[in-house]
Amino acid sequence: MRKVILDLAVTLDGFIEGTNGEIDWCILDDDMNFDEFLAGIDTIFYGRVSYDAWGDFQPDANAGAAEQNLWKAVHAKHKFVFSSQNRQDENATFINTNIAGKVAEIKAQEGKDIWLYGGAGLIRTFINAGLIDIYRLSVHPVALGTGKPLFKNLQQRLKLNLVKTNVFRSGVVQLIYEPAKLKVIDL
Repeated sequence: MRKVILDLAVTLDGFIEGTNGEIDWCILDDDMNFDEFLAGIDTIFYGRVSYDAWGDFQPDANAGAAEQNLWKAVHAKHKFVFSSQNRQDENATFINTNIAGKVAEIKAQEGKDIWLYGGAGLIRTFINAGLIDIYRLSVHPVALGTGKPLFKNLQQRLKLNLVKTNVFRSGVVQLIYEPAKLKVIDL
């Protein structure tokens, strides 16, 4: 079965954006091999605000070939937008009811893994509903002091098992976790 992967940049102090939505602190080095991650997915889950900001983003004409290719690869994926709005969009399918059921339906289809892009509200919904299979958190060597926290208003503790750690030249440390499985005791 396909997996839902939260792949996200986070600061040392746990923020995914600055106070005004800034992400200028994010580092994308070639040794991070983001192209490999993109090759392993064929679907992206967005919240509406994130989709409106990034779903059809086109880099500046002066952007380098690597950035142009990155966005070309992103835009080649199937896109689902979770929103209270029910709107038509030729580049995405909007989902506004039965999130867990729709996610299960999409995961059961043939294909590659699924990137949970965000935003914060959608990520929180997925965490609280137990819909994330892999957490790939790239911790950037910066502290903002304030901003939008990744783990806010959790309904319960989130227990994770570390699967792998990657360290990059830039100082970014990528932590890959899976949700801890509950131990069943036979009586």
